[in-house]
Amino acid sequence: MFDFTNKTVIVTGAGQGIGKETAKGIIEGNGKVIICDINEETGMATKAELGENASFYKMDCGDSKNIREVIAKILEEHENVTGLINVAGIISKKPFQEISDEEWERTIRINLTGTFTACSAIFPYFMKNGGGRITNVSSVAGKIGGGLLGTAAYASSKAGVNGLTKAIAKEGGKYGISCNAVCPSFTHTPMTKDLSDNPDQNARVISMIPLGRAAEPSEIAQMILFFASDAASFVNGEIGDCDGGIVLD
Repeated sequence: MFDFTNKTVIVTGAGQGIGKETAKGIIEGNGKVIICDINEETGMATKAELGENASFYKMDCGDSKNIREVIAKILEEHENVTGLINVAGIISKKPFQEISDEEWERTIRINLTGTFTACSAIFPYFMKNGGGRITNVSSVAGKIGGGLLGTAAYASSKAGVNGLTKAIAKEGGKYGISCNAVCPSFTHTPMTKDLSDNPDQNARVISMIPLGRAAEPSEIAQMILFFASDAASFVNGEIGDCDGGIVLD
């Protein structure tokens, strides 16, 4: 359990999976969480489950204008927002030769541009308030070129998230703004259900993981919560692997 007392943290994609477990950890750490998700049903269900210290805002992470409007509204309606955790994203699994311009653009728009826009929207607020902690959820695909779940478009979007994370860390440090990223591998979430339900593909991916199994969302959330908390007070620009030993760097 990490301490989030007197802290309010925005979590995108918090309606289910890794984002939900991250939001739960903030509540368990005595903090307040702002759930942002495009799926109003799952977002509101998570809010109800987590109780009075959770709020929900519908956000489309593929729409930069909407992201900026929602974050502006959050900052108007909540005091002492201390962190942003970007979990929302999509997977693109098509072979390289089958990736259309539309598939490429959509994947980059949601995974990379959406992350940039959320960070950009809150950055001036953190500057004014003397700092803040940003944590981005990337993927091992961004380091190894895909090959587990996502392929070229997905890997490129997550490699971009890694570079963006380092750039924000470098430029934000003097304002007390830290930025780190977590790179999961295969994790049991609704987004990976197709893989989990396919015995052959599931076995192939598991065989690439030295620990010999997929992660549970709560395991990935633990590294995210560490980066988002004061326990990581001198950690900045780190791209942390939570992958069962795939990358080994």
